[in-house]
Amino acid sequence: MDAKKIWDRLCLKESPEFYKSKDSKLSHSLRTIDLISLGTGMVVGTAIFTLPGIVAAENAGPAVCMSFIVAAIGAGLSALAYGETSTVLPFAGSAFSWINILFGEFWGWIAGWSLMAEYFISVAFVASGWSAYMKGFLSSFGIYLPKAISGGFNLKNGSYIDIFSALAILVVATLISRGVKQVTKTENIIVAIKVMVILIFIFVGATAIHPANYTPFIPKHIPGTRFGGLTGIISGASQIFIAYVGFDAIAANAAETKNPKKAMPLGLMGTLVLGTTLFVAVSLVLVGMFKYSVYANNAEPAAWALRHAGFTVVANMLSIVALIGLFSALIAILLASSRLLYAFGRDHMLPHTLSYIDDRKVPSHALWTIAIAAMVLGSIFPFDFLSTLVSAGTLIAFIMVSFSIYALRPREGKDLPIATFKMPLYPVLPVVSALASLFIFCNLNKDAKILMLIWFMFGLILYFSYGIRHSKIQEHKTKY
Repeated sequence: MDAKKIWDRLCLKESPEFYKSKDSKLSHSLRTIDLISLGTGMVVGTAIFTLPGIVAAENAGPAVCMSFIVAAIGAGLSALAYGETSTVLPFAGSAFSWINILFGEFWGWIAGWSLMAEYFISVAFVASGWSAYMKGFLSSFGIYLPKAISGGFNLKNGSYIDIFSALAILVVATLISRGVKQVTKTENIIVAIKVMVILIFIFVGATAIHPANYTPFIPKHIPGTRFGGLTGIISGASQIFIAYVGFDAIAANAAETKNPKKAMPLGLMGTLVLGTTLFVAVSLVLVGMFKYSVYANNAEPAAWALRHAGFTVVANMLSIVALIGLFSALIAILLASSRLLYAFGRDHMLPHTLSYIDDRKVPSHALWTIAIAAMVLGSIFPFDFLSTLVSAGTLIAFIMVSFSIYALRPREGKDLPIATFKMPLYPVLPVVSALASLFIFCNLNKDAKILMLIWFMFGLILYFSYGIRHSKIQEHKTKY
């Protein structure tokens, strides 16, 4: 096979009708409020209870709120691209399916494989954060787990497995297996309670703010480090970009949404506005209560700050809600990741059994595959290690979705429907969006980039040894 034929095969595009037919077996029950709840549950999940303190101590100091704003701007640009694409192509798998239709199978695999890294690590990351809060809550009553089962694998500390992390994933996977309609009811209640308690933290914590803790607001940059100055703010934005991966989690459920043309853009933008507002407020209160440096390596800074400020009852209430509330993030991520894995199976890029849909209209094989794998990852690797890796895959997908607008717009009104929501300032804003995500990606730490490269290499091996050989795209390819 010559080079041109190989290239043509890699760029072979999927037919939208094929996805529409296959995804029709899924439940179509999600409303706008459900999408905002899923997105908010993920955006203000582990990140809002953990990352403001960690990023303040390691990167931005009191200016951590600016890191969240910078990340929100980058994510918001991508959300505009997601909004347009999801109204035209409301299929399971989000960027994987979109890029498959617009650029071709190989590029779709790259986008999907990038997202799988994000989802796979996010499930373990959130579960690890839940475990940290559970251990902190129990310790306030003098209850401690045996060292061997209280943390990720660490021979120095004598820990081998994080049993709470594995348990959290198991419980949420069981809940999701009961069906999307049932699980979204639980999700909506949890998110409402969680937002209420976040507001309580903001108002109660504000009474213990010491203005001196905001000085200097932007600490001086320390040469040779990622702390202080503009470098610290940007580095912090790169690390906390995990907070905004909820956008793709919303889009991954487009095939199960009642009216995606209306609900998807509202769900995306509603999540962005609500999430950013809460992040900025929590960050300002947290660094105002205590000097930012005390939050170093603290996976439960909000509850810690309340306890040490004398608000023990509110701190314990926050811990309890955090324990329950973090399940909302796990629900959103497991839903999205199982739908992406289902999409891989639907396209025969991975074993077709992953596309099996049970009597409850749940892709159960995909759900339990990702759940078991994440249980292993989350129970072995420590929280701080996972937090550095999760943003890379999302950023790559955001870049590809931003550029996809250039392939989508010419086809609208021809072989694809006209978008009910359009990304403004076309053709300038899509490239600005892509460059913003690329800029944040370049500021990720070295470990994230190296491990993402390893993940990519593994993905390429998997594609050329399995995916391209089993794909059925030749049978239902499009002319575009």
